[in-house]
Formats: sequence, structure tokens, C-alpha cells
Amino acid sequence: MKSLSSRILKISPSLTLGITAKAKQLKSQGVKVISFAAGEPDFDTPEFIKQKAKEALDKGLTKYTPTSGISELKQAISEKLKKENNLEYKEDEILVSCGAKHSIFNAIMALVDEGDEVLLPKPYWLSYPEMIKFAGGEIVEIPTDEKTNFKITDEQFKKYITAKTKLLILNSPSNPTGMVYTKEELLSIAKVLVEHQIYCISDEIYEKLVYDNLTHTSIASLGNEIKKLTVVVNGFSKSHSMTGWRVGYACAEKEIIKVMNNLQDHSTSNITSFVQYACVDAIKYAEEYIKKMVDEFEKRRDYIVDEINKIPFLSCLKPQGAFYVWVNISKLKNKKFKEETIDNSIKLADILLTQAKVALIPGCVFGNDDYIRISYATSMQDIEEGIKNIKSFVENFIY
Repeated sequence: MKSLSSRILKISPSLTLGITAKAKQLKSQGVKVISFAAGEPDFDTPEFIKQKAKEALDKGLTKYTPTSGISELKQAISEKLKKENNLEYKEDEILVSCGAKHSIFNAIMALVDEGDEVLLPKPYWLSYPEMIKFAGGEIVEIPTDEKTNFKITDEQFKKYITAKTKLLILNSPSNPTGMVYTKEELLSIAKVLVEHQIYCISDEIYEKLVYDNLTHTSIASLGNEIKKLTVVVNGFSKSHSMTGWRVGYACAEKEIIKVMNNLQDHSTSNITSFVQYACVDAIKYAEEYIKKMVDEFEKRRDYIVDEINKIPFLSCLKPQGAFYVWVNISKLKNKKFKEETIDNSIKLADILLTQAKVALIPGCVFGNDDYIRISYATSMQDIEEGIKNIKSFVENFIY
């Protein structure tokens, strides 16, 4: 038998599958497991969006559309970007794809050649490295810590640039840390990118989920030179609770979008036709819905941060956006449960699942084993019960 593709063999399996499978097994046995693992809002998609999709179905809008998306949707995206982000993109500078993940994949494949270096602030969303490897790029991690709120600085950024540097991937608000870059911080980073002519993929999927009266800034809005180098990625999954609808979009220079569109032509083609019509209304009429969701997330965040910081050996910063808390477990590492040493985040996640009946994501999958990610995209009732379970277990069984 001939060997499998070397390109596909570069991609690593998910390290969280074992925990997910064990959580499902416990649930099937009637055990109540509180899940802090979710990467999606626990709210339903707004009814008016669902209704618009049904109307499109009833009208027979079920055929192929242009690969890049229907004109009505791209026009709505263009208007949104101009109004909310101070960005101007024409229809031929916009590509609608099967979720923001698909948009990022298309962008990486369009920009990265074999051997190109891609700068990746760490911690990072777990799919970025796998996409870079698939494209043949070399991952260059830029470590961050609590002193800088898990954000890179321009001076730090410069130290990692070489003649092979092609791309920086920036995610604000961040998954997993929840931190948000300020306009001033982005201006400094943009200056370096322009000086060295380095592309930037700006993953802004959590744009709407910011707290404490903070304002999201797109790095592409900070001047024409940085805009030319940037691929802005966004979508509907987090802001409109439409994760299963699979709609994202990328905006960039016409030449970049053209090659991304070519790739999509020969892979997925257009996203689901009738969904696109619903997304037009989602852009125009969801402001009130989003505000209610953000207000609820902010309450949950405040509660969970206060309670985590009361638990022995655990601590966290207050996230500024998204719906994750990045919990420092370094003081727990090398402690014991029974005769078992907690020497990594996977082991801690496994123990918390089996003993505290709480499912969460180990930090190693995001590039930092000294942390775990807790999602507050679940009910306050579950949050209270889950944090209580963690606190009781750590206080009574860890030594």
C-alpha cells in the first residue's frame, strides 16, 4: 500500500478528544457533568434570522450562488465594516466562506509558501498551527505572559522577524485569553508590519464580545498601508450565536481575495445558499440581541473570575472579551491527588472531569501547559455549580 499524503500527516490529532469522549461516557451513565469546554454561545440563534432562512427556502433560493457570496450579503458586510470599523471594502474584496475557520484556512493557503515563517503569539487558538503546517509554513511562536495581558509588544515582535517572515496572525479579542488589543498597541504593531512588509491575518470573530466599555479596533483601519497587508476575518458564529450555520468572511486587497476565491472555487464553492439571505438580516437587525448576550456574558465573567481567584493554587486575570477565562494552574502542578502527581494540564483536566465532574480544556492545546481554559458560555446555574465543584475538590483532595 502506498503511503498517505505527507502534507496531511503533518496535522496533529486533537488532544482534547480523550476528555470529550470520557465526558460523553460519564453523561451516558447518568452522571451530571458541567461543561466549561464550549466554544460557542449557549443562546439560540435569534428567531428573525431563522425565519429569514425559512423564507428563503420557501422562495426556492436553494441553488448555487457565486462562490464569493451573493451580492446582497457582500454589500451588507461592506456597509457594516464602513459603519462600525471605519473600513472600506468593495464587493470584489470580500469572500464569504464556511465559517471564519474556513476564511483563515483560505488566507493562510493564499499567503504562505513552503518554508515561510509565520509569527504566532502564544497562547493561540489551537487550529492556527495545524493550518500553518498544512501550508508548509514554519511556526515561530512569540510567548506572552500575564505582565503584558498575554499581548505582544512591538519591541518583542521585532525580535522574531527574519528574512523569511511572511505573516503574523493576530486574534483580538483572543481565544483563549479573552484579552483585547488597544488602538495604541495595534498602531505600534502595524508600524512594524508596514516597515517589514509582513502580512497580517486579523481574526476578529469575537469583535462584538467586549466588556467594560472597551472598543474593538481592527488593525486594518489604522491606515492604507497596513490595510493593504491585512486580511480581516470575521463571521456570525460568536456574535449571533450561529455556530452551526457556518458563515464567515474575509476582506482584503482584490488580488488576495481573488486567489482565495480560486481555492474556494475548487474546494467548497459557495456556502449554503439560503443561509446567506438570513445573514443579511443578521447584520442589519441583531444589535439589541447582541447587547443582551454581551450583558449576560459580562455578569458570568465577573462571577467566575471572582470565584476562581478564591480557590487555592488557582488564579486568573479578568478577560476583556470573548467568553473564556484563562486560569493559571502553575501552583497546582506537581501537587498530588491520591498517589497521582498533577504534572500537566491534560492530567488536571482529566482529574477534574472524573472527580469534580467538570469538563474544561487543557492549556497545552493552546501552547501553554501552565493554564486551563474555562468557557462561561453556559448558564449561571451551571457556572455556580461547576466552580463550587472545582473549589471543593481542590481544597479537600489536593496536597
